[in-house]
Amino acid sequence: MCERLGMSQDQVEEYMLEMWDWYCGRLNVPMADCFRRLRPRYLTAILSNSFVGARREEQQRYHFEEMCDLIIYSHEVGLAKPDRRIFELTWQRLGVQPTEMLFLDDVEGHVRAAHACGIHAILFQETTQAIAALEAVLQVQPSSEERAEAKN
Repeated sequence: MCERLGMSQDQVEEYMLEMWDWYCGRLNVPMADCFRRLRPRYLTAILSNSFVGARREEQQRYHFEEMCDLIIYSHEVGLAKPDRRIFELTWQRLGVQPTEMLFLDDVEGHVRAAHACGIHAILFQETTQAIAALEAVLQVQPSSEERAEAKN
């Protein structure tokens, strides 16, 4: 970037920091708490369309590796949602059948693709709706903090 765009090293570092802040966004804490509570009763995974550096940046910020059993980053496996093969890879690595999976995503096409594989799929529209849908399917009880937040 320094050579091609004529940027100084400081400018490149500032740009990359801003880019990663944009890419990683802000952690949806109620959703993350709900996800954490699923373990150890359920195997959990993060399946992310991503690019180089995502694992490092997200781990530094959010500690996803401690939050779940498996993380599949598209750039690491050469597949991306909605390709059926990335869902197959996920259920194979988890050691489950597609009908035993529950998939949550905010992209309707990804949800349709998962559903076409036999996976129970939920479209994330907003946090309260997504948590309620997960709890309804899994019959998981919400925490007192989540119940209080849902009322707000």
